[in-house]
Amino acid sequence: MTDTHASAFRTSACRTLDLEQQAIAALSAQLDADFDRACQLMLDCRGRVVVTGMGKSGHIAGKIAATLASTGTPAFFVHPGEASHGDLGMITRGDVVLALSNSGETSEVTALLPLLKRMGTPLISMTGRPGSTLARHAEAHLNATVAREACPLDLAPTSSTTAALALGDALAVALLEARGFTAEEFALSHPGGSLGRRLLLKVGDLMHQGSRLPQVPLGSPLRDALLEITRQGLGFTCVVDEQGLLAGVYTDGDLRRTLDQYADLRPLSVDDVMTRPGKRIGAEVLAAEAVRVMEDNRITALAVVDDQGRPVGALHMHDLLTSGVI
Repeated sequence: MTDTHASAFRTSACRTLDLEQQAIAALSAQLDADFDRACQLMLDCRGRVVVTGMGKSGHIAGKIAATLASTGTPAFFVHPGEASHGDLGMITRGDVVLALSNSGETSEVTALLPLLKRMGTPLISMTGRPGSTLARHAEAHLNATVAREACPLDLAPTSSTTAALALGDALAVALLEARGFTAEEFALSHPGGSLGRRLLLKVGDLMHQGSRLPQVPLGSPLRDALLEITRQGLGFTCVVDEQGLLAGVYTDGDLRRTLDQYADLRPLSVDDVMTRPGKRIGAEVLAAEAVRVMEDNRITALAVVDDQGRPVGALHMHDLLTSGVI
C-alpha cells in the first residue's frame, strides 16, 4: 500500500467524522418543547417504552431501547414489520411508542399509526422531516434533521443514524437524571459484567473471616506475629487489645523496616514495631472503595472492622483481582 492511498483513506475518514460531528452539534439548536413532552410522556408511562424502526433506523432503535432499559426506563424493541403481523400484541395501552424513521414516511412504521391511535398509545416520533406523516401524527416529535449524509453520494444512512443515536442517548440521560437513577441501580441491570462487580460487591462479600482472619494479641512476641502472617498468607496480621479492638497491624512492609532498624528480633514484641492504628475498612463498604484506599496508601491488604472497631475480616488485593473488581 502506497502512502498516497493511506493518506486518501485518512482524508476520507476525517471528512466522515467531521460531517457526523457537525450533525450531532446541530441537534442542540433543534431541541424544543417537544423534547420536554417526549421526556414527560416517558416519565409518566406506566408500562414500557416500545421503540421501533425499520432498516438502519431499526438498528438504532434497538440500541436506544437497550440504553433506556439499562438506565431506569423499561423499554424494548419491536420490529414494525412483525408488529403488523401479530407482534402488535406486545404493545399495551399503558405503553409509549418511540418510532424512528429518517424520512418519516417508512410504510412499515406509518402502518402502525391507525392501530396506535385506536389503542390510545402515545406516540413519540424521531425523524429528519418535521413535516412528515410520522411527525404530524405524534404527540411529540424529535427533530433529527441533518444537513447531509457523510456518504459522498448523500445516500447511505451515516450522519442521520449517528444523529438519531445521539438524540436517543440524550433522551436516556435526561430521563436518568430526572429519575435520580443511581450507580447501584445501574449495576443491578449489569450484574454479570465487570461494572456490576465493581458497583455491587462489598468488602464483606470478599473478605477472609473466621479461622482465616490473621490476628494476634497485644504483647505477643514478634515471632508469633510472623508465624501468623506466614500461616494465613495475606501479608499482614491484625493486632488486637484486651477488648478485642484493633490496636494496629503488622505487615510485610513493617517487617522490612524492622530488619533495617534491629539487629536482633528475638526480644521484640509486636507492640514495638506494629503500625498504629492501621488502615481499616467496614464490611459494608463497596469493594471498589477498598481498591481506592489500597491504591492511595500503597498497601495490599486491609483489616475489616465492625462498628466498634473489632476485626471481623481481612481483605487482600488479590481478592479484588480474582473477583474482577479491578
